[in-house]
Amino acid sequence: MKHLRHLLWLLLPFTLQAQNYKPTWESIDSRPVPAWFENAKFGIFIHWGVYSVPAWSPKGTYSEWYQHWLQNKKIFGNNNPSPTAVFDHHNKVWGKDFSYYQFADHFKVEDYDPDAWAKLFERSGAKYIVLTSKHHDGFALWPSKEASKAFGRPWNAMESAAKRDVLGDLTTAVKKTDLKMGFYYSLYEWYNPLYVSKQYDKYVNEHMLPQMKELVNRYEPDIVWTDGEWDHSDTLWKSREFLAWLYNESPVKDKVAVNDRWGKGIRQKHGGYYTTEYEVGKKYDRPWEECRGMGFSFGYNRNEDVEDYNSTQSLIYLLVDIVSSGGNLLLDIGPDAHGKIPPIMQERLLEIGKWLDVNGEAIYNTRAWKTHVQWSEGRQDWKPASGMVSGEALLKQTVNPDPGFAVKELFFTRNGSTVYAIAPQLPEGKFLIKGLQPSSRTTVSMLGLRQPLTYKKVKDGIEVTVPKLSIREVPCEHAFAFKVTYITE
Repeated sequence: MKHLRHLLWLLLPFTLQAQNYKPTWESIDSRPVPAWFENAKFGIFIHWGVYSVPAWSPKGTYSEWYQHWLQNKKIFGNNNPSPTAVFDHHNKVWGKDFSYYQFADHFKVEDYDPDAWAKLFERSGAKYIVLTSKHHDGFALWPSKEASKAFGRPWNAMESAAKRDVLGDLTTAVKKTDLKMGFYYSLYEWYNPLYVSKQYDKYVNEHMLPQMKELVNRYEPDIVWTDGEWDHSDTLWKSREFLAWLYNESPVKDKVAVNDRWGKGIRQKHGGYYTTEYEVGKKYDRPWEECRGMGFSFGYNRNEDVEDYNSTQSLIYLLVDIVSSGGNLLLDIGPDAHGKIPPIMQERLLEIGKWLDVNGEAIYNTRAWKTHVQWSEGRQDWKPASGMVSGEALLKQTVNPDPGFAVKELFFTRNGSTVYAIAPQLPEGKFLIKGLQPSSRTTVSMLGLRQPLTYKKVKDGIEVTVPKLSIREVPCEHAFAFKVTYITE
């Protein structure tokens, strides 16, 4: 049997390559999400485009929706924003005759250094990148002829003020590293003339699909991350046909990962991995990913202040909570129009990377254990306010609970027969890890601490003793990973 499994393992790549996927959800959904995606756990989202020039929206809203807020005088998001807030701001700062399309003349990216970006991403501990190739305004970050043709003006980064293939340059820089490179792509465009006039077949066949296939053929992404799908069915978008081409014929057919945003009502039902957005507490039986900004906007919003950004502590807890539930965190940054990543965003990434340098073993290549978390005594039904949920909500569930509510004492991940128990607070003296059954070979250690820890088996699990540590001996900040080897079921 052992030899048979080995033979099947050797044949697996050829089996996958020989698979012919049909344009049906049954066939497309049968394709496994690539293992590299499940192993990666942490990625960086980048929202960057001409909306990065005004870089403004009310707190609690998406600044990358600037054009839509401006022209519709209607805004959704947290904090009950005034419907005309962006319209009023635009007229005051830019003037009522200044068109959104003129922002392309100011998107010069003169400080853009893709190699420096790639080095920052490496240091953050992220394993993949997803860049907005084109958001809902239709502006393309690569030399897309379809983009300029559709709008009758230079409407891509190469033909407008930037004068460079900003997407291609970052792709080249990232591919010098071990990180994976992916692209976000909006299926719909708010004000594309074909789309606005409801010439949907022409829009899809002559604009959208040629752009998507050009991105894949020219840049060979590891991820195709679609969005803007919600107005129409996957049939109108020809999503199943595109995915069949992607999986059968494209140059990335054997490695590419895709998300679940392929048509109205499709999310968390079909496609590749499932996605959530500004949510907490989710868990699925399929690989999944939570995406969010460090504040409440994906695009850079200069209206946000330091208190609007998630702390490093809450972002680390968010990452740990998601990974223990079997998911990935896709954490967004929004560079400015000059090509600068705001220092507060750089700082957050570097601090997460510093934590992962010590504790990455408990994150990367792991899977969810049978138990997601260990709760303290108390109520477990605390819920954050409705709307886009801040990552700071995790502080309420860990270190700063409301009276009467329980906290998550430990988060669990697993790699083979090793279980990792990640504590939001450093235990002092003896503490209980519930549900673990040690074997005769079991050892317990804290990642970053050289000395092994003593433990004993008790009725509910194992009792671990943590020695008193000096400040110098504590290996990291915010959360502490305990490694328990050779557990038995």
